[in-house]
Amino acid sequence: MAEIKPIRAWRYNDVLTKNLDDLTSPLFDVVSEKQRKSLYQNPLNSIHLSVPEGPDAASKAAALLTRWKKEGIILQDKLPAIYVYYQYFKLAGSSKDYCRKGFIAHIRTYDWEEKVILRHENTIPKAVNDRVQLLEHTELHVSPTHGLYTDSSFELEHYMDEAIANPLYETEDYQGVRDVLAIIQDANVIQKFIDLLQTKSIILADGHHRYEGSLLYKQKQKSQNLNHTGNEGYNFHLMYFTNTEADDLRILPTHRLLHQLAGFDERMVIEKLNEDFIIKEIEDPDTLHEIILGKKWAFGILFKDRTLKVRLKPESFPKMKWHFPEEVKSLDLTVLHYFIIEKVLGIAGKDQRASENISFDRSFSDCLTKVIREEVQMAIITPEISIEDVKRVCASGYTMPQKSTYFYPKVICGFLFSSIKEDEFQSPSYSLF
Repeated sequence: MAEIKPIRAWRYNDVLTKNLDDLTSPLFDVVSEKQRKSLYQNPLNSIHLSVPEGPDAASKAAALLTRWKKEGIILQDKLPAIYVYYQYFKLAGSSKDYCRKGFIAHIRTYDWEEKVILRHENTIPKAVNDRVQLLEHTELHVSPTHGLYTDSSFELEHYMDEAIANPLYETEDYQGVRDVLAIIQDANVIQKFIDLLQTKSIILADGHHRYEGSLLYKQKQKSQNLNHTGNEGYNFHLMYFTNTEADDLRILPTHRLLHQLAGFDERMVIEKLNEDFIIKEIEDPDTLHEIILGKKWAFGILFKDRTLKVRLKPESFPKMKWHFPEEVKSLDLTVLHYFIIEKVLGIAGKDQRASENISFDRSFSDCLTKVIREEVQMAIITPEISIEDVKRVCASGYTMPQKSTYFYPKVICGFLFSSIKEDEFQSPSYSLF
């Protein structure tokens, strides 16, 4: 199953980490334009490696990386290690303290057909191409993707808890999350991580584009290397691993916004909804989340002056004509995209991914504001998806509707980088790995 390896990470020089907050950045696919412009002002911020700016950006990132190594801006750790990464956070509207526990290591880059790494989303070609180009030029993984393994015995958490008691870094990120990084260099302990993961398959929670980029890069390098062994750096990818059995793995909902629909008529939309849904008028839109929470096939609908709770009639479910396995058909979001977006609003399933009439927002308050200001015609408030749903879909070999999951919190970029350049990737002779 999954083969992992410890890494000799490149990290910022200790002299610079006193102001580590100034060096970290959000992941490439969540960083906003405003954040980028601000972060670019610091010439040492990790954004210059993860989302380089301007024309020929990948070449610029490669040149900058070479200079940072030469000038000692970043230094490579002497020993291969497992890097423990904890994220402490709260959720809006809750006083509960969460701590998502995980670790960072290299994992062999498996083709999808091998079913060792399982995906639940499809990728957008342009975003993948950008990642491949950057990897080709820098031979550096700037940030880890997020993988999920399942271990009900929690065998590794004891070792991670011990390590995190002596952190390398501790900082608060742009999400308001406290990020803590520690290191494990004990060979015997590292072997326990390797052995446990050898029995597991991995669900790719976040970072499908970066993983797909690694996959394409491996295939290209393999085809050009007549002496390919499978142990070269290009066969490996940087990943952050967390346990699906932990109570602190949170998946936040992503709501749907509809706009610029020709001939949109609120009254007609409600009439069509009535064919397949039980409809209830809601006085206070702020209560929608609680009202639909835990109810199968239930959604909130926001119009400018009306708020509705809608729930699919059980007898309507067999009407679905999409040819998916039951694990996918029965998902709340599949029901939403078929019965509301296709059947009521007229956007065919095959056109939804590329539709300019559908956008996404994780903030309920943003959705409500946009509807009231008539920036959008309606918003569909979605329930949270469970990790069990993700597991079932991955096992089926199919993928979920677009923007199904938002694993929270996101990891940050800048704590460490991992090189797959051969002389930097291979472990030194004095290492057991």
